[in-house]
Amino acid sequence: MNHFTQQKESVAVASEADPDPGKRVIRIKSEDLLQQQREVEIDHHGRIYRLRLTQLNKLILTA
Repeated sequence: MNHFTQQKESVAVASEADPDPGKRVIRIKSEDLLQQQREVEIDHHGRIYRLRLTQLNKLILTA
């Protein structure tokens, strides 16, 4: 199994809905996540989600 070991960027985010405006969020490039594939499966607490790259270069996440 291939694990991605890419350096992640941490960015500060602020929004009206966020009670902690200084909260740090990890940003991962889609290229690093997809690893030259058009689709990856993500296991979240035993449920499998598919992240797909469309022909229009958009991302779709489905359960």
